[in-house]
Amino acid sequence: MRIVFAGSPLIAVPSLVKISSNFDVVGVLTNPDKVTGRGRKIVSNPVKIKALELGLKIIEPDTLGSDARNKIKDLNADILVVFAYGRIFGPKFLSLFPLGGVNVHPSLLPRHRGSSPILTAILNGDTETGITVQRINLQMDTGAILNQQSITLRGNETTESLGNTVSIKGADLLLKTLVEIESGSEAEREQGDKGVSYCTRIAKEDGLIDWNMSAVGIDRKIRAYTPWPKVYTQFKEKNLMLLSGSVFIKETDLSGEPGEVLGFDKSDGILIQTGNGILAIGALQLQSRKANDWKSFINGTQNFIGCVLGGV
Repeated sequence: MRIVFAGSPLIAVPSLVKISSNFDVVGVLTNPDKVTGRGRKIVSNPVKIKALELGLKIIEPDTLGSDARNKIKDLNADILVVFAYGRIFGPKFLSLFPLGGVNVHPSLLPRHRGSSPILTAILNGDTETGITVQRINLQMDTGAILNQQSITLRGNETTESLGNTVSIKGADLLLKTLVEIESGSEAEREQGDKGVSYCTRIAKEDGLIDWNMSAVGIDRKIRAYTPWPKVYTQFKEKNLMLLSGSVFIKETDLSGEPGEVLGFDKSDGILIQTGNGILAIGALQLQSRKANDWKSFINGTQNFIGCVLGGV
């Protein structure tokens, strides 16, 4: 079975490696290099880097127009395999593949259709998420389900750690699905309308903390927005990123207004009042400074205890 693999970020790399070890990957469709930083450095995405290591043919069009379709057509691929490519495939493009296309989506569809399912599962406090391998159709994340695998959430996951889990488990589930398709033994079911939910793209400014939220909600937000875009507040007109935290559950007489830095606990870190409960912060980073653990931050920052953090 001849495969075109489409993807760009790190989460898709294990799938590319596993599929290329078991099938004939005749092309890798990925996003073009980016120019970043003050030095205008050209940076390739993780899938392209791995594809180069594997000696695979790379196609990196700016758009999926006629030029891109002609390049794909010349590959005579049987099926399109997608994991986090980030673009919508039109009918002309999908018609190039006799066996159609399959997509790996990191949720239990139809829950969390859209572009940020891992982050959204953490932000919502879900106790379970998972991976779905689905057929690609013209409406995003609505295709028939080929395989699913659930993942139990313990409540301490970050988007980074859960993404790593999804990355490995997704590669195995994708390989299983492709073996079934090649043998003609695949089974699929339509998603239906029950339990449908959607998630949206996240912007950097979404990381701003509203201290009227509960400690539980802010803790979820810190974990969901790690490693990007990270959550932040303001201290003395500078952005202050909160890099790790937890809900403070010990008994205490400390209290204050939302956003007020109450003090610290020797084992849990800096204590901040929220709209409901106290948040303990273990690591912080003030604008223009390096990241610090909470002890180093307090020692190097004057008048932090007792201040009221702002930003809403």
